[in-house]
Formats: sequence, C-alpha cells, structure tokens
Amino acid sequence: MKAFQYVRAHSVDEATAAHASHPGSRYLGGGTNLVDLMKLGVETPGTLVDVSGLPLDAVEELADGSVRVGATVRNSDLAAHPTVRARYPVLSQALLAGASGQLRNIATTGGNLLQRTRCPYFQDLGKPCNKREPGTGCGARDGVHRDHAVLGHSPQCIATHPSDMAVALAALDAQVELHGAAGRRTVPAAEFHRLPGDRPDLDTEIAPGELVTGVLLPAATAGLPSAYRKARDRASYAFALASVAVALRVEDAVVREVRIAFGGLAHRPWRALRAEQALTGEAADDEAFERAVDAELAAAEPLRDNAFKVRLARNLACDMLRRLTPPARS
Repeated sequence: MKAFQYVRAHSVDEATAAHASHPGSRYLGGGTNLVDLMKLGVETPGTLVDVSGLPLDAVEELADGSVRVGATVRNSDLAAHPTVRARYPVLSQALLAGASGQLRNIATTGGNLLQRTRCPYFQDLGKPCNKREPGTGCGARDGVHRDHAVLGHSPQCIATHPSDMAVALAALDAQVELHGAAGRRTVPAAEFHRLPGDRPDLDTEIAPGELVTGVLLPAATAGLPSAYRKARDRASYAFALASVAVALRVEDAVVREVRIAFGGLAHRPWRALRAEQALTGEAADDEAFERAVDAELAAAEPLRDNAFKVRLARNLACDMLRRLTPPARS
C-alpha cells in the first residue's frame, strides 16, 4: 500500500473543504471496500478524509412521513431498525443479504452506495480494464464473464454493481442526498449509478468532491408490501448472480402499485420500468406477471457464458410477485 495522508473531519463542511484542498483524496467511512482496493493498488488516494465520525449516524422519521437515513449509519443498524423493518422490509432484507455480519457492522450507508464492482479484471492490475484504466480494453468480454452484465452494458464494460442495498433503494424511489461546493442536492437512487457507455470509469452521478450525507426513504412507498430475494453461488457472503426487489400493492386482485428493481444484471440497479407499466392496472396473476417481466428482460443481451441470468432473474421476479400478492378471497 502506498503512503497517504489522513485527515479526520468533524463536520460536513470540514470534510468537503479537506477533500477540495487535497487533490486525489477519497472519503473514508467504514473502509470495507476502499481499503481493500488500496491494498490491491487499484485505488491510490493521496489523502483519506475520514468521515466516519460525522453526525450522520441517525435514522430519523420526518414530519411528512418520510425517513432520513444518515450516511454513516451502519448496515447492521439500518437492517435492524424497527421503522425500517416495519415500513420498508425490502430494505432490511436486502441489507441482511449483503456481505457478512462482521462487515455489516462496519459498512456504512454512504459507503455501500459508493462501493465499486467486484469484477476480477477490475481488481487485477495485470488485466485490461476500462473502468480501472480507460482505453486499455475490457478483459472480461472475451474472458471469464459468467457473473457479468446482461442489461445495459457496452463494448467498454460489462461489470455489474455489487450492492444489494442500492437495489432496494431503487425500488423504493429513495433519494440520495449530496453535499458539495455547489451546495446540497438530491438524486433519485435509481439514477444515482450510471450505465457504462463510453465512460465506465464513472460509477455514479456524484460530482467531484461531493459527499453522500444521507438517503431519504419516501412516505409514498412506506408500508407497501415489499421483499428482496437474491440468487448466489453460496448462501453466505457472495454477491448476486441475480436479485430482485419488489414493492407491490394489490386490491381486488388488480395491481394498483408496483415497483421492481433487479440487481446483478447491470452496471447499476436496474429499475424495471417497462414491467411496472405493463403490470399496473392488470390482473395480479401468473400470466400478467410473466408477460410483464418478459417484456422487461427482452432488452437483455447476454454474453457467451451468462445467458442463464435472464431466466434466473425472470423466475426470481415472478416468484416474488406471486409471494407478495394476497390470496384471492373465496
């Protein structure tokens, strides 16, 4: 690991000022991803600005019924929070599906959003990777890509985003709160992460120096029946081959509200807007579920070794929609 400077920030303004005054710096929260990448030589920041002690560690219920989650709230604390478990169960389930208990005790809300791909070509300095070093090529495209993207990828990059939490946030219409030199702003969680296009090195829409200060869970999705399901190679401590977050409201056997997001299929959580549009107002039955999910996944462009992901994601989504549909009244 290369030598670096360390700055411990005591306020949001102090953190962003320290970042601006140290070119090439990175914010440090739990460090569960960043420190690993530094050990590998993938990340080589000249300065770490430690934001773990900032007063952003609360889960607050707001007057309008929404819930604000501070950026330094630990994943384990957020998953166990009574309000989150009761009103946003999909988020609690997604967090518990991620990493190990030890890592969840350290990882933060902001850091989870900013974690980088686990593509082995990105993590290996001896392999070509446009995300790590633009212009060097994508080794995974003609190499080992069983775990890689089937939606939204480009000739430049086929990596997937690893976060489970981000998939749930996309399905919940959450907002990501940012603070930077230009002030405060919010970005929809479903649009916070980018598709690779010709700039796979840019993971998110975050501007240089901006700090994630929190996540806003809207009142509109609070209390909706919701759930998260993840398929992986082993039951513990593995990233998703495919996952799905669903929030569904059915009345009189008709779909009144539905939100679906996929994980493990693309460079970002994939909000299934086409499927949602196809389902809204339709009968809540297997035929409608399958038709809508198939319409969404028709855009998939699987590679040589990962076509199985399309059927896997289809089965996960249809099964979850069925599970969240209340039984028909006799």
